[in-house]
Amino acid sequence: MKEDIRKELINDLKGAISILETRESKDIEELKTLSDHAIEDIAVQKDLELVSVTVLLYSIYKTVTCIDAKAYDQLLKELQNASMSLEQRNLGKYNAAIKKLYDLIRTCNAQVKEHLNDVMQAARIKKGATLLQRGLSIGQAAGLMGLSNWELQQYAGKTTALDQHTEKIPAQTRMKKALQLFGVA
Repeated sequence: MKEDIRKELINDLKGAISILETRESKDIEELKTLSDHAIEDIAVQKDLELVSVTVLLYSIYKTVTCIDAKAYDQLLKELQNASMSLEQRNLGKYNAAIKKLYDLIRTCNAQVKEHLNDVMQAARIKKGATLLQRGLSIGQAAGLMGLSNWELQQYAGKTTALDQHTEKIPAQTRMKKALQLFGVA
């Protein structure tokens, strides 16, 4: 496992632990924010370990209200085990803790597969917006990410991604080059 991925996973797990240590009504919003951050990491890193933890965080966010007290305590304990195992570079224990966490979530909600699809779709959309910032058209970015133009436009319209693009080559230089290509100049 790459070191930067390991550190990001530890940060995400510790973030979830700090949110869940005290059961409060604001936990849902904080978990949503953490999940959104993790989705952005997937869009950038494209690492399977990040995907599994991001789906886990998203699933916790979606199911935290229906988890009973006993399962909640177990959830927190396994998050701590996963984080500690990752810090100690014990991937076997880390994977076992992640598996137990998924099992706990499935007892409350069997829609984990659906959550995976939601996370992957959100990551594709965010990555598509990044491609827009790099100068690709909406059609090109959507095609590369396996999205429809409409899906990407809905997201891009809510961000400043389209406004942030600036041309690095002056218009006169581009016009001169275009004229040369067509043999006019």
